[in-house]
Amino acid sequence: MQLLETLKWRYATKKMNGEPVPQEKVDRILEAAQLAPTSSGLQPFKILVITNSELKAKIQPIAFNQSQIIDGSHLLVFAAWDNYTAERIDNVFAYTASERGVPVSTFEDYSNRLKGLYLSRPAQVNFEHAARQAYIAFGLAIAAAAELRVDATPMEGFDNAALDELLGLPQQGLKSVTLLPLGYRDAENDWLVNQKKVRIPKTAFFSQIA
Repeated sequence: MQLLETLKWRYATKKMNGEPVPQEKVDRILEAAQLAPTSSGLQPFKILVITNSELKAKIQPIAFNQSQIIDGSHLLVFAAWDNYTAERIDNVFAYTASERGVPVSTFEDYSNRLKGLYLSRPAQVNFEHAARQAYIAFGLAIAAAAELRVDATPMEGFDNAALDELLGLPQQGLKSVTLLPLGYRDAENDWLVNQKKVRIPKTAFFSQIA
């Protein structure tokens, strides 16, 4: 399978060379993330695409000074809803009804069930659920980047609260979840580039229940 060969090629690039990623490739990576499956199709997150060098320089110390933040071409910030609300749920189903050309009442019963489930839960529980949906898109973005031979570095190593404040995410009802710098590997200066990819053996990783 081409996908398997692609995943064997990719690695968490530690040093990027500053070469810009063509916008058409970035657009395809973003579209793959947009097409990711999410619980009830709510897509409870946004992706911020940052190319401004001054802003990336402010983000770098928030991300433990990782060089990919500024050496990468584009920085993707995956930010999840801080909570589920009736308005947010209604907006999703109103848009779906419009796109499918059906009455919004088509989704009323299902929407009400979701509200009954989500709106009674603590905000933190709902944020964590939304963040898990963002991770699905995050994984597809990583795979799409590899398919296009664009390097990417999945990052959880950053100060979420500081980044949220810098980007004004609380005012948007969002909280940062992960970062994904996109760029091209600096093969001469990246210590990880030629290291063997190591994963837990299949015999230990998979358990078959017949």
